[in-house]
Formats: sequence, C-alpha cells, structure tokens
Amino acid sequence: MYDFISANLPYLLAGISVGGQYAMIAIGYTMVYGILRLINFAHGDVFTAAAYAMVYMNATMPLYLSLPLTILFTVILGYSVERIAYKPLRSAPRMSIMISSIGASYLLQNLMWYITSGLARQYPTIPWISKTVTIFTATTKMVTLVTPVLTLVLVLLLVQLINHTKIGMAMRAVSKDFETSRLMGIKINKVISVTFMIGSFLAAIGSMLYFTNYTAVVPTAGAMPGLKAFVAAVFGGIGSIPGAVIGAFIIGIVENIIKAVGLTTFSDAFTFALLIFILIFKPTGLFGEVIHEKV
Repeated sequence: MYDFISANLPYLLAGISVGGQYAMIAIGYTMVYGILRLINFAHGDVFTAAAYAMVYMNATMPLYLSLPLTILFTVILGYSVERIAYKPLRSAPRMSIMISSIGASYLLQNLMWYITSGLARQYPTIPWISKTVTIFTATTKMVTLVTPVLTLVLVLLLVQLINHTKIGMAMRAVSKDFETSRLMGIKINKVISVTFMIGSFLAAIGSMLYFTNYTAVVPTAGAMPGLKAFVAAVFGGIGSIPGAVIGAFIIGIVENIIKAVGLTTFSDAFTFALLIFILIFKPTGLFGEVIHEKV
C-alpha cells in the first residue's frame, strides 16, 4: 500500500493542483452563465492573453509591477469583451450572442497569433511558487501546494461577496429573474460588467498558477484548459460556484490518475466522455438547479 501511494503521490498532487487551476477558469464560465445564460467561449482566450501579458510585462518591468498590471490588464480585457461583443446584443436572440462569443474567441486568438507570430514564449519564473519542494517521496513545485489553498480562499471570498454585499445581492437577483430585476431598478449592465471582471480576475490568477507549471505560452494554450473548465462547470452544475470548483477538482484528479496508470493518451478523452455522460444522465450537473422557462 505504501509503495502504491509513493508511486502515485506525484500524480495525485498534480491532479489537485491542476484541478484548482481549472476551477479558477470554471468560476468565470459559471458566473456568466448564471446571469446571462451564456457560455463565454472567449474566456479561455482571456486566460491565454493574461499569460502573454505577463510574459511581455515581466520583460520590461520588475515583478512587483508586472504581476498587478497583468491582473489589471486581464480585468480590463474581460470588461472590454463584454462591452464590445455582448452588450450591443443584450436584447438579441440567445443564438446571436453565442455566435458573437465564438467570434470574440477567434478574434482574440488571431490577435495573439498576429502580435506574437505564433511563436512559443517562455513564461517567466515567479519566485517562491516556482521553488521545488519534496513531499514524502514526491518532488514538485510550491505552486502545487499553493493552488488548492489559494483557490479555496478566493472561492470563500467570492461567496462572501455574493452573499453579503449589495452587488452580490444584485447578481443573485439578476440570476433568478433578469427582466424583473431590470424593472426593479437594478443596473443590469453594471452587474454584468462586474461579473465579467471578477471572472477575468480569477482567470488571471489561474493563468499565473497554470503557466508556472506549463511554461510554454502559445495562442492556443488556453483552449484545452478552457474546455476542461467548461466541462467542470457543467459537471458541477453550470451556474453553481461550489459545483464548478468540485467538478474542476474531480476532473483534475481523475485526469492525472489516468496518466498514472499509463493511459495518458486518453486523459483528455475522459473529460469529454464525462461531459457526454453528464448531459445524458444528469443535464443539470451535480449541484445545478432545474431552470423553468417562462412561456
């Protein structure tokens, strides 16, 4: 038993770590869906843009400036995507907004190809979290230990914001009934913008953690983490923040267990097979609520 744990501990730790990073992205998906009933397909590209911002800013300024400026840039980018791609279509059919979301994703991706010529960039080393540590028989980076703790702290702070602040109360009202909230005087545009900004902030943090482990940054680097985070949000119950976090940790851990048993080729396939399984047997996810459409 001890030998089994020793051999597989690195995979378990990696699964917990990557699960926390998926959770950071998944929260953005689930918050936007909870309010707009929209899947923000550009969210994975915002995650990648945060990595590029860190690469270029760190090359021209010290880390104590590049870190907060990267987060600020990502928040502004998320806000801009919402204002340009989604706000003009607020009263349009849902299909139109979804097409705009896909268009925003490809626009960001192609801009990154144009700016970087598609060449891979090396993500900068962030002191302390890039440090190598030994846990029992496993050697890993400090980021592996920091990620789940930081994820849980940020989720708890987010839950407090949603449950105990005025903007949080407005978010809950809008997620329950969009039109009635508008009639009651809630500033819908402000609520939606804040939601995108919070999601982008978490994507920036997740990007820093993720690329500390996977240091090559290319324009499509956020595509697969973004898709897996989306699956995590669906698995946990799209619209549920705790569900998205739990779903992300489950996917991260199982994905790395599959790698541990020598089936690395199928680790990505498992994620999407899980999506099909959930959509067939429990479309609302583990913690999702059944949504009754008004006629």
